[in-house]
Amino acid sequence: MLANIAKNVTRMMTAVGAAVLAMMMFLTALDVGLRYVFNRPLVGAFELVEYMMAILIPFSIVYCAHKRGHVAVELILGQFPEKVQVCFDLVTTFLSILFVIVIAWQNFLYIHETYILGLTSAVLLIPTYPFMIPVAIGLVAFALNLMIHLLEFLSEVKKR
Repeated sequence: MLANIAKNVTRMMTAVGAAVLAMMMFLTALDVGLRYVFNRPLVGAFELVEYMMAILIPFSIVYCAHKRGHVAVELILGQFPEKVQVCFDLVTTFLSILFVIVIAWQNFLYIHETYILGLTSAVLLIPTYPFMIPVAIGLVAFALNLMIHLLEFLSEVKKR
Protein backbone atom coordinates (compact mmCIF):
# COMPACT_ATOMS: atom_id res chain seq x y z
CA MET A 1 0.00 0.00 0.00
CA LEU A 2 2.82 2.39 0.90
CA ALA A 3 4.51 1.59 -2.40
CA ASN A 4 1.32 2.45 -4.31
CA ILE A 5 1.04 5.78 -2.51
CA ALA A 6 4.66 6.57 -3.31
CA LYS A 7 4.14 5.55 -6.93
CA ASN A 8 1.13 7.84 -7.32
CA VAL A 9 2.85 10.75 -5.56
CA THR A 10 5.92 10.27 -7.72
CA ARG A 11 3.80 10.14 -10.88
CA MET A 12 2.08 13.41 -9.91
CA MET A 13 5.36 15.10 -9.01
CA THR A 14 6.90 13.95 -12.29
CA ALA A 15 4.03 15.47 -14.26
CA VAL A 16 4.29 18.75 -12.37
CA GLY A 17 8.06 18.76 -12.79
CA ALA A 18 7.75 18.15 -16.54
CA ALA A 19 5.24 21.00 -16.87
CA VAL A 20 7.49 23.33 -14.90
CA LEU A 21 10.47 22.34 -17.04
CA ALA A 22 8.48 23.13 -20.20
CA MET A 23 7.47 26.53 -18.77
CA MET A 24 11.10 27.24 -17.88
CA MET A 25 12.17 26.37 -21.39
CA PHE A 26 9.54 28.58 -23.05
CA LEU A 27 10.16 31.46 -20.64
CA THR A 28 13.91 31.34 -21.24
CA ALA A 29 13.46 31.11 -25.01
CA LEU A 30 11.03 34.03 -24.95
CA ASP A 31 13.39 36.07 -22.79
CA VAL A 32 16.35 35.41 -25.09
CA GLY A 33 14.25 36.06 -28.21
CA LEU A 34 12.95 39.38 -26.90
CA ARG A 35 16.42 40.36 -25.78
CA TYR A 36 17.99 39.82 -29.21
CA VAL A 37 15.11 40.89 -31.46
CA PHE A 38 13.74 43.90 -29.56
CA ASN A 39 16.57 44.52 -27.07
CA ARG A 40 13.90 44.25 -24.34
CA PRO A 41 14.26 41.21 -22.09
CA LEU A 42 11.41 40.01 -19.89
CA VAL A 43 11.60 41.75 -16.54
CA GLY A 44 11.96 39.19 -13.76
CA ALA A 45 12.40 36.19 -16.06
CA PHE A 46 15.53 35.14 -14.17
CA GLU A 47 13.64 35.25 -10.86
CA LEU A 48 10.79 33.18 -12.26
CA VAL A 49 13.24 30.57 -13.56
CA GLU A 50 14.87 30.43 -10.12
CA TYR A 51 11.51 29.85 -8.47
CA MET A 52 10.63 27.20 -11.02
CA MET A 53 13.90 25.41 -10.25
CA ALA A 54 12.78 25.23 -6.61
CA ILE A 55 9.92 23.05 -7.87
CA LEU A 56 11.74 21.13 -10.60
CA ILE A 57 14.80 19.94 -8.67
CA PRO A 58 13.13 18.29 -5.63
CA PHE A 59 10.46 16.71 -7.83
CA SER A 60 13.19 15.34 -10.12
CA ILE A 61 15.04 13.90 -7.13
CA VAL A 62 11.87 12.06 -6.10
CA TYR A 63 11.53 10.59 -9.60
CA CYS A 64 15.18 9.53 -9.61
CA ALA A 65 14.79 7.88 -6.19
CA HIS A 66 11.65 6.06 -7.30
CA LYS A 67 13.47 4.70 -10.37
CA ARG A 68 16.56 3.96 -8.24
CA GLY A 69 18.59 6.00 -10.64
CA HIS A 70 21.00 7.64 -8.21
CA VAL A 71 24.65 7.05 -8.91
CA ALA A 72 26.32 4.38 -6.81
CA VAL A 73 30.03 3.78 -6.99
CA GLU A 74 30.98 0.28 -5.93
CA LEU A 75 34.69 0.48 -6.62
CA ILE A 76 35.71 -0.18 -3.02
CA LEU A 77 32.53 -1.68 -1.57
CA GLY A 78 32.42 -4.31 -4.32
CA GLN A 79 35.62 -5.82 -2.94
CA PHE A 80 34.00 -6.74 0.38
CA PRO A 81 31.95 -9.88 1.10
CA GLU A 82 28.23 -9.76 0.34
CA LYS A 83 27.25 -9.59 4.02
CA VAL A 84 29.37 -6.47 4.51
CA GLN A 85 27.84 -4.92 1.40
CA VAL A 86 24.31 -5.67 2.67
CA CYS A 87 25.09 -4.16 6.08
CA PHE A 88 26.61 -1.10 4.44
CA ASP A 89 23.53 -0.65 2.20
CA LEU A 90 21.18 -0.96 5.17
CA VAL A 91 23.11 1.53 7.28
CA THR A 92 23.55 4.09 4.51
CA THR A 93 19.90 3.91 3.47
CA PHE A 94 18.75 4.29 7.08
CA LEU A 95 21.10 7.24 7.65
CA SER A 96 19.93 8.79 4.38
CA ILE A 97 16.31 8.58 5.54
CA LEU A 98 17.19 10.28 8.83
CA PHE A 99 19.22 12.95 7.05
CA VAL A 100 16.46 13.75 4.54
CA ILE A 101 13.80 13.87 7.29
CA VAL A 102 15.91 16.36 9.29
CA ILE A 103 16.40 18.51 6.19
CA ALA A 104 12.65 18.42 5.44
CA TRP A 105 11.81 19.34 9.03
CA GLN A 106 14.27 22.28 8.96
CA ASN A 107 12.83 23.32 5.63
CA PHE A 108 9.30 23.45 7.09
CA LEU A 109 10.65 25.64 9.91
CA TYR A 110 12.36 27.89 7.37
CA ILE A 111 9.13 28.21 5.37
CA HIS A 112 7.42 29.52 8.49
CA GLU A 113 10.31 31.91 9.15
CA THR A 114 10.26 33.35 5.62
CA TYR A 115 6.49 33.75 5.83
CA ILE A 116 6.77 35.68 9.10
CA LEU A 117 9.60 37.85 7.74
CA GLY A 118 7.72 38.49 4.49
CA LEU A 119 10.68 37.77 2.23
CA THR A 120 10.09 38.51 -1.44
CA SER A 121 12.03 38.42 -4.68
CA ALA A 122 14.04 41.52 -5.57
CA VAL A 123 12.43 42.57 -8.87
CA LEU A 124 8.89 41.15 -9.01
CA LEU A 125 8.35 41.16 -5.22
CA ILE A 126 6.93 37.62 -5.30
CA PRO A 127 6.71 36.05 -1.81
CA THR A 128 9.40 33.44 -1.29
CA TYR A 129 7.67 30.97 1.03
CA PRO A 130 5.25 29.36 -1.47
CA PHE A 131 8.17 28.22 -3.59
CA MET A 132 9.86 26.61 -0.62
CA ILE A 133 6.88 24.37 0.06
CA PRO A 134 7.58 22.09 -2.96
CA VAL A 135 11.14 21.62 -1.70
CA ALA A 136 9.87 20.38 1.67
CA ILE A 137 7.22 18.19 0.05
CA GLY A 138 9.81 16.79 -2.34
CA LEU A 139 12.09 15.92 0.56
CA VAL A 140 9.26 14.13 2.37
CA ALA A 141 8.46 12.16 -0.80
CA PHE A 142 12.16 11.38 -1.22
CA ALA A 143 12.29 10.04 2.36
CA LEU A 144 9.17 7.97 1.63
CA ASN A 145 10.84 6.42 -1.42
CA LEU A 146 13.97 5.69 0.59
CA MET A 147 11.85 4.05 3.28
CA ILE A 148 10.17 1.84 0.69
CA HIS A 149 13.56 0.87 -0.72
CA LEU A 150 14.75 0.01 2.79
CA LEU A 151 11.68 -2.14 3.49
CA GLU A 152 12.03 -3.93 0.14
CA PHE A 153 15.72 -4.49 0.81
CA LEU A 154 14.98 -5.90 4.27
CA SER A 155 12.40 -8.30 2.83
CA GLU A 156 14.97 -9.47 0.25
CA VAL A 157 17.55 -10.03 2.98
CA LYS A 158 15.08 -12.10 5.01
CA LYS A 159 14.40 -14.33 2.00
CA ARG A 160 18.10 -15.22 1.66
